[in-house]
Amino acid sequence: MADHRSDTTLLVALRPWLALLAQRRGRLVAGAGLLALTLVSAIGLLALSGWFITATGLTGLLLAAGVAANLEVYVPGGGIRFFAVSRTVSRYLERLYNHDTVLRLLADLRARLFGVLARLDSQALSRRRASDWLNRLTADIDTLDSLYLRLLAPAGVGLLVILGLSAFLSLFAPRVGLGSGALLLVGWLWLTVGQARWGLAASRQQVNELEALRGRLVEQLQGMAELEAYGSQASLRRELAAIEARLYRGQGRLGAGVALGNALANLLVGLAMLLALWLGAQVWAAGQLSGPVMVMMALAMLAMSEALAALPVAFTWLGATWGAAERLNELEVRAKTPTAVEDSPKRSAGPLAAELEGVTLNYLGSLAPALDNITLRLAPGERLALCGASGAGKSSVGDLLLRQLTPNAGTLRLGGVALAAWPEAVLRDRVAALTQRIDLLDDSLAANLCLAAPEAEGDELWRALAWVDLDDWAQSLPEGLATRVGERGQRLSGGQARRLALARLHLRDPDLVILDEPFAGLDADTATLLAARLDAWLVGRSVLYLVHQLEGGPFQPPGIDRALTLVEGRLVSS
Repeated sequence: MADHRSDTTLLVALRPWLALLAQRRGRLVAGAGLLALTLVSAIGLLALSGWFITATGLTGLLLAAGVAANLEVYVPGGGIRFFAVSRTVSRYLERLYNHDTVLRLLADLRARLFGVLARLDSQALSRRRASDWLNRLTADIDTLDSLYLRLLAPAGVGLLVILGLSAFLSLFAPRVGLGSGALLLVGWLWLTVGQARWGLAASRQQVNELEALRGRLVEQLQGMAELEAYGSQASLRRELAAIEARLYRGQGRLGAGVALGNALANLLVGLAMLLALWLGAQVWAAGQLSGPVMVMMALAMLAMSEALAALPVAFTWLGATWGAAERLNELEVRAKTPTAVEDSPKRSAGPLAAELEGVTLNYLGSLAPALDNITLRLAPGERLALCGASGAGKSSVGDLLLRQLTPNAGTLRLGGVALAAWPEAVLRDRVAALTQRIDLLDDSLAANLCLAAPEAEGDELWRALAWVDLDDWAQSLPEGLATRVGERGQRLSGGQARRLALARLHLRDPDLVILDEPFAGLDADTATLLAARLDAWLVGRSVLYLVHQLEGGPFQPPGIDRALTLVEGRLVSS
């Protein structure tokens, strides 16, 4: 019963990825056909060569004994040449075509995963380290590429070739074809189902340990200075050594399983050949089969080693593929895709109203709610400041309005329409934000600006930089707008990165703007200059400021109409 449940779970885990493979079923069938042609050519080459050598030898013996005999050598000779050439050509084409197919499948898988990650809210993303997400995008996807090339295609084609060869040999001697074919079929079942069960737990654990090792290594490299300062390097190295030891033990167990599978594959093929030879000899002794055909049948069975050789290692590691599929399926479940209603009530252009009614938000594992029964309204064209200390819940309000978080309770409306009903493209077009975290790609200044306006060109980009007083600095750079900013903008100062993010915001034309500490990291003169420009740009838009404090704060956001205060997730003033 437990085994049945495991099989069912495996099928459920792989179903979404099998459906994705089915989108390229034409290429998959063609690749399997090339693989089958390669195996048939290998079997034909060995079997026909055995027949020809035996027939030639027997003919020679007859001629030496003075018995008249003749043998047509051109047809079988041509057949041998054909199988030799077709095996080489089909093998080359199969490798080329199937690996190209796998690269296309990997692109499909990664595109699917990118789509899933894009739908995850901030709470779901924060549950795992960046190294974990990288592991999903690389190692797990790379593990799934074996689903077709190493699991489905070789096993399916191998089964068909076993059945086809058994049927072909049965035309000459049913006992030989059925007996040897049954033995190979038993071997095929063990090399797939048996090997999979043998290595299931160990291969799944191996992938988990590899993920843990990658995570620890990334953490060590990223926190090298802190670990060295606090003398924690030794303890982390011990953890890494323990993980490596478990990995080596797991590899040893899996290696033993693969070796056993390879030995059994060779043993079963050898037994099938001996069985075919023994049964064929009986039929030959009864005068119902010629000697060359008897040898051909035995060698045809021997050639089946090529069909079974790839199965042990692939199915011993099936647990790794299963585990990768389950982890990626978890992302699908967590990705909460808002139900966009394209024919929802028309939304008038202009500043947007935003409403939170009875909203409660709990982060996983937190001791207290981030927001507790919050109700507030931002009127169209209003500039509302939401104040509070760090951890009060200000950024959570902004993430809720950006649909980066989903509340546990309560209602959110934008422009009088439920936030969940807004189509993604429309929401991103009409709502823009400047958050405390500045996301910059390791690309040029122009490319980072064009994230906000892909169609923007040189003059428009220069105007945006001039708006934040970065144009003179950018013009002084040897490569100008083509200058790369480094990973996460590390080649820029904190103030330059902040102003670049403001310039990117300026390229948008949103109806609701969320500004989280917009002047953080800027000196007083720059903040004063930008405050005046920002005040003019915000005219005709709804604005939500997220700030620590107004009175006594370093910089006063321009044009505030009303202020509210959050304390530990609760609204305490209006």
